[in-house]
Amino acid sequence: MKVNKESKLYTVIFSFVVTFVFVFVLAFLNMLTASNVQKSQEFFKIRAVLNALGITYNSYDDAKEKFQQLNKLQHNGSEIFVNTVDGKKVYAIIFHGSGLWGPIDGVLAVAEDLETIVGIDFITQNETPGLGGRIEERWFKDQFNGERIPQKLEISVSKTSDDKGDGRVDAISGATLTSKALEKILNDTLETLRTALRGGVKNE
Repeated sequence: MKVNKESKLYTVIFSFVVTFVFVFVLAFLNMLTASNVQKSQEFFKIRAVLNALGITYNSYDDAKEKFQQLNKLQHNGSEIFVNTVDGKKVYAIIFHGSGLWGPIDGVLAVAEDLETIVGIDFITQNETPGLGGRIEERWFKDQFNGERIPQKLEISVSKTSDDKGDGRVDAISGATLTSKALEKILNDTLETLRTALRGGVKNE
């Protein structure tokens, strides 16, 4: 029997078969890569926490082991990790906020006095490459290390000194909106952390 490839029925059946095969292939590939994607996302989080705390690691397994050794606290859905260095505690809190083009997720680590930043790192961000996306660059993140913020942090395009006690760091040139969005995220995160630690948090 000759198939009429110009009939509407043939077009409908052909379209259905092609769509079914396409969806099946995508579902199969998603199943194959799901575990790898989950592992990568987990590592991005682990890496950011350790980097912010200043903890070095040699491999994924080494990082995972050191991450699991951290004391973990919970406060209103916020994850707080505690590391002890020379008898003094360092707190790292995971933050979530809105950047210019999408979510900015990362980790902020603060010393026991809750006024000195130990480090920051990012888990994910969607800012413009070459502009706001430069928040991932080492020079930008390093300038937070040791910065004292007794009140609020300011990410400023006009910082003119290396004073670590003024609560100000350099903004990224040409990315003022991303810099200000991050400034708000970090100040909100600092307030959340201070409230949690002064008001009591639960061990997980």
